[in-house]
Amino acid sequence: MERVSTARLPAAGRLAAWNAIYSSHMSAVEFNPVDQHRFDAELSVEQLGPVRLAKLSVDRCSIERKRIHIVRNSSRLYTLLLQAKGSSTFYHCGNEARLAEGDFVLCDLGMPHVFDTKDPSVTIMVRMAPEVLREYLPTPEQFCGLHLGRTVGLASSAAAIVQNLSDNVVAGLRSGYETRVARYLLEMISMSYIATYEPVLKGSAVQWQRRNAIIRYIEDNLRDPALTATSIADGLGLSPRYVRNIFSMNGEKVLAYVLRRRLEECARQMQDPAWNGHTLTEIAYSWGFNSAAHFTRTFRDHFGVAPREYRRSAQDSQPLAASAGC
Repeated sequence: MERVSTARLPAAGRLAAWNAIYSSHMSAVEFNPVDQHRFDAELSVEQLGPVRLAKLSVDRCSIERKRIHIVRNSSRLYTLLLQAKGSSTFYHCGNEARLAEGDFVLCDLGMPHVFDTKDPSVTIMVRMAPEVLREYLPTPEQFCGLHLGRTVGLASSAAAIVQNLSDNVVAGLRSGYETRVARYLLEMISMSYIATYEPVLKGSAVQWQRRNAIIRYIEDNLRDPALTATSIADGLGLSPRYVRNIFSMNGEKVLAYVLRRRLEECARQMQDPAWNGHTLTEIAYSWGFNSAAHFTRTFRDHFGVAPREYRRSAQDSQPLAASAGC
């Protein structure tokens, strides 16, 4: 087992050093702790047959994998995240998963995501190559970013197994048993996902792969005010009609998705103390809005409150330590 932590890192430059350490052991991300002066984290990693098991303990923070962290045409990986302790919110593929202890979410590392912990958090990650996961979930694209509750199917049993394995149980397995345990675990989680979402998710594997390609393009160009179904189609070499039809398989139209994602990113920055010095108009325009009035109206329609009120409420709930560090 590999184990690394912030314990021996100097206070000066600790965050940058931890970002580099984590990226070298797992994948490139950016940690943004609420309190940068008292940030602690620990990561342990071990192999379990065809999957990699990693346990991350971290103080309250936001962990973001941005477009700049993703190397195109690199080996694709998927990660099942288990919220072992604490709570968090996971933003991925246009989905928002609110995780309590025992809940899972599936992540495609080839696409951006944000992981916000609400308290000191422990997350256990089960990482694998696509060909491994597809033996159990033939179209994992359907399930990325979707919340899998601990009360569904065999999810609670799978969570218990993952936690036991992360507590040094892997080291006690006899040689040759690791692969069988890993496959049993993936079978339980996949059955739980299918039982939860198969009745409402439609479309073939090819269609879902195309839809995810559209989502990737949108996320890469979300800040572009000229982003439309036509520009997306041109960028992907598809027809606008095909883009609209494929995207709406899940019940949401492509332009509605673009608007929702822009509003969500604006709201997230309003909650981020690092953006306290920027005006609401600056935030809105940075995410592709070109009218303050349109932004205010659509924000109120989506969140039920005006942007200014939303931001004031978010600032009032920020810890003093976070405010002092900005």
